[in-house]
Amino acid sequence: MALFNKKPAPREVHAPIEAGSYLGEGSKASGKLNFEGPAWIGGQIDGEIIAKNSIMIGESAVVTGPIKAASVVVAGKVSGDITASERIELRFSAKVLGDLTSNVLIVHDGAVFEGRCAMQSEGARAERKVMVFPKERTVA
Repeated sequence: MALFNKKPAPREVHAPIEAGSYLGEGSKASGKLNFEGPAWIGGQIDGEIIAKNSIMIGESAVVTGPIKAASVVVAGKVSGDITASERIELRFSAKVLGDLTSNVLIVHDGAVFEGRCAMQSEGARAERKVMVFPKERTVA
């Protein structure tokens, strides 16, 4: 039957953000990086990252330096402070050593974080949220 011969849809390798810039696995850069639009990082960065939009730090990424963006999603390793005007999300595979500053902080079960966390003084206190998600489970 044709129904059983269908191949499953390929799974997305990185986060489903619209990346205008892409630094793939194996890439290495040092210095100050500025992004006008959203960016996905899968390589090694040694330096400051500044973005007007969102930054996705992939599972294979290693970033050493501060990150400033509208929103930051971390699935890899970051050694440096992260400041986001909208939100910071630490996925289950994230390893972060540094201070976090954002209005919204999302920490998935399994994420490793060592540092201080501060909610920005901008905006109303009622809009500030901290969410912790349970560990992702796989079904055998």
